[in-house]
Amino acid sequence: MEKQKQSQRLQSLDALRGFDMFFIMGGGALFVALATWIPTPFFQSIADQMSHAKWGAGFTFEDIIFPLFLFIAGISFPFSLEKQRERGMSEAAIYKKIIRRGITLVVLGFVYNGLLNLNFETQRYASVLARIGLGWMFGALIFVNTRTITRVWIVAAILIGYWLLLFIPAPDGNGAELFTREGNLACYIDRLLLPGRLHGGNYDPEGLLSTLPAVGTALLGMFTGEFVKLRKEGLSEKKKVVYMLVAGCCLLIVGLLWGLFFPINKYLWTSSFVCTVGGISALLFATFYYIVDVKECRGWTLFFTVIGTNSITIYLAQVFINFTFTANAIFGGFIGLFPETVQPLLGAMAYIAVCWGFLYFLYRQRIFLKV
Repeated sequence: MEKQKQSQRLQSLDALRGFDMFFIMGGGALFVALATWIPTPFFQSIADQMSHAKWGAGFTFEDIIFPLFLFIAGISFPFSLEKQRERGMSEAAIYKKIIRRGITLVVLGFVYNGLLNLNFETQRYASVLARIGLGWMFGALIFVNTRTITRVWIVAAILIGYWLLLFIPAPDGNGAELFTREGNLACYIDRLLLPGRLHGGNYDPEGLLSTLPAVGTALLGMFTGEFVKLRKEGLSEKKKVVYMLVAGCCLLIVGLLWGLFFPINKYLWTSSFVCTVGGISALLFATFYYIVDVKECRGWTLFFTVIGTNSITIYLAQVFINFTFTANAIFGGFIGLFPETVQPLLGAMAYIAVCWGFLYFLYRQRIFLKV
């Protein structure tokens, strides 16, 4: 972690990243607690979206959070690449920086999963951070070395190729259906090659083969960033928003239609999932971009920006810092004055307040964790 001057960047990107991370920082628990306090069908339907869909049951809002973060990481890359080249960085130095960032995220994923406990037999080596690191790294290397049209063909090849690969049954599947945990190739490769503990027992949702389509998710974000960065006569910022909304709707439709043949499955990161969530991510970014950067309506964004500028920090900090203890120490007595039915909601709010206060302190001090 280092003290640094915050560089000029898309403010909508920080706000959207913060919105995304809010749900990892206790936002999901907040809505679940709200449904417990007010058990109406409306609030319960929202609470149901705050947990991952079961295998084969489509997707929920919770399933969007992770790929949205990878999509956002993709958006920011064309801007950072342009700055690196403007500073005169050589291509070799750019490659080195890309690879170093990818490997750093993989290692941080190990640490997040308990590497420092030194229990290597039960260590989980696949992780959310590793998928972000590898998906972004390979996407960035492709972006640096190819033209836009080539990248489009590469994404198509990745998604179609992955679809075809998953028609190969798992050798140890004993006739199980292709898209089950036991029967599909991606889970088989995890069982065969991943050391340590698999998150799902006989598969890992951040496994090896399913990282391939995650590269497609990163590249979809990079396409978006490249488009936003484009300066062309007749292409106003409002037109960019319209084009992004149209592209997002098209991707969403493609994903939903593809899902009729290739199930939308976050655990396998299926190609239909990539398109569906990519479409939703594009729609969300277009909305934030229009409100924050085009219309410059920014008064409401501070809450999310504070989270978004230190997103990796809060993700890791929740493992190493007992925010629950701090929240109880500060607010526990006050919360105890209220009826038991509302206490979970107040507890969730207290947890978020403590986490946000920690991030706000870092934000005010201009301390940001850079990977």
